[in-house]
Amino acid sequence: MPTYQYRCSKCGHEFEEFQGITDAPIDSCPKCQAEAERVITGGAGFVLKGSGFYTTDHRSQSYKDGEKKENSEIVAPKKPESKKKPAATKSNE
Repeated sequence: MPTYQYRCSKCGHEFEEFQGITDAPIDSCPKCQAEAERVITGGAGFVLKGSGFYTTDHRSQSYKDGEKKENSEIVAPKKPESKKKPAATKSNE
């Protein structure tokens, strides 16, 4: 749902409303109740405001649990074993 900007024609108060595309436009200023008009803005097609816009913000609990399990199964690489040759023993033959 888009956020629309409005401006009061009497007091100049500017405000935003989060409305559906099919909702009727706001016609009165919330401050002075005079006529308000929708302001046409350029720029971005939509504006992301507030929190909650990261893909990880609203993951289901089952997804989070599965991710924890997957991460816990990742094993650190093993250190290579040292390949020391046994010390040569001198035999008295």
